[in-house]
Amino acid sequence: MSRLSRVLTTVVATTACVCVAAPPSAASDTVVSRGVTIPAFYTPPAELPSADGALIRHEPLRLALSLPGLDGRPLPGTATRLMYTSTDSTGERVAVTGAYIEPSASWKGGGPRPLVVVGSGTMGQGDQCAPSLSLERPLVLTGETLSVGYDNLAVHRLLSTGAAVVVTDYVGLGATDRLHTYVNRVDQGHAMLDAARAARSVPGASVTADSRVGLYGYSQGGGASASAAELHRTYAPEVNLVGTYSGAPPADLAEVMKGIDGSALAAALGWAINGFAQAEPDLRDVVDTHVNATGRAALKDISTACVGDGIFGYGFTKSTKWTSSGRSIAEVMAGEPRARAVLDRQRLGALKPTGPVRLVTGVQDDIVPHAQSRQLAVDWCRKGADVTYKAVALPDLGDKILTNHLAPLLTDQGDAVSWLADRLAGRPAASNCWSMPLQR
Repeated sequence: MSRLSRVLTTVVATTACVCVAAPPSAASDTVVSRGVTIPAFYTPPAELPSADGALIRHEPLRLALSLPGLDGRPLPGTATRLMYTSTDSTGERVAVTGAYIEPSASWKGGGPRPLVVVGSGTMGQGDQCAPSLSLERPLVLTGETLSVGYDNLAVHRLLSTGAAVVVTDYVGLGATDRLHTYVNRVDQGHAMLDAARAARSVPGASVTADSRVGLYGYSQGGGASASAAELHRTYAPEVNLVGTYSGAPPADLAEVMKGIDGSALAAALGWAINGFAQAEPDLRDVVDTHVNATGRAALKDISTACVGDGIFGYGFTKSTKWTSSGRSIAEVMAGEPRARAVLDRQRLGALKPTGPVRLVTGVQDDIVPHAQSRQLAVDWCRKGADVTYKAVALPDLGDKILTNHLAPLLTDQGDAVSWLADRLAGRPAASNCWSMPLQR
């Protein structure tokens, strides 16, 4: 069944939590995405709990990278697949999937075991690309799709600190009732905060309402964690948020569109258009008016693609091939007030984030441009936020082939995990906003 043909029907229930195993689904309801059958667990029920962050269902999840421990517990921890509730950017209740991992490592800091919410980097738009599925199968390589769980390394490093980890699949990535809304600011921020709420209800979880909570994300995940930190005060103030790591955040989508157009990750432009067209009627009208037959076919194909499929199928494609006017998608959007308004609503930096934030960007990043990420740090500093900003200076590793974007993820990850672990342990952060005029 094509995901584009599936229509969301959500009926809000009055119960706070429905914690049951996934029911078997009829053969006619089976979802197959690029040859991969999506487990029935990922099909949301017709009725959803009314509370945000309510656990809908759960089941054991086998971690691909796991070893037996001396005490009988698996290393690095025991995983549970989750489905929980959230509220999307239109105000509708939605089901979101993910995974909670109870670590085998003990927590040596004060207070109850802390929790880190991980927002993955770009995985794609097909349900088979969901981060929770990648924990079970880090590499999916068939004749139709290629998915790589590259953020699993960060998950394991975080677990080694003794913190529990919950990974969100975001809205529509995994859950089969809608398209993944990709870089939608509100959807991502809410999904991360509600994952923190849902983690407390997982059977056997040692985290509590008093647990310190950290947010971790790079690239798409960096935008998601940044958004969650901004939305925290109004959406989930009871979550004990003590620190946020935001790496290479796509803070200004108008600028990011220019970076990814014609790059190895050009498919990401399609994922963004698909996601916003689903939620924003104004943008859907603009797409219908300006995208040609080639573009429509590409957008449909990209809607079920993982990041590997996007690179091999659409790498270095210029969006001028997708428009009837021959202008780039960025130029089309800039010329349409309704489209500009949609992008303006997605801009990060208008709100002050809760707690200390570590914002990292690569100076050579040409996919998620360095300048717009740095501007987010400037905007936050001007609002009096506690920001630790770091510009990663590396040699130019190639023009728009992803290396300049991914290198800071790897070189900074150890420091990012250590910084977040210090916040979870209650150690204060030291803002360097004062030196922003001197930093690149």
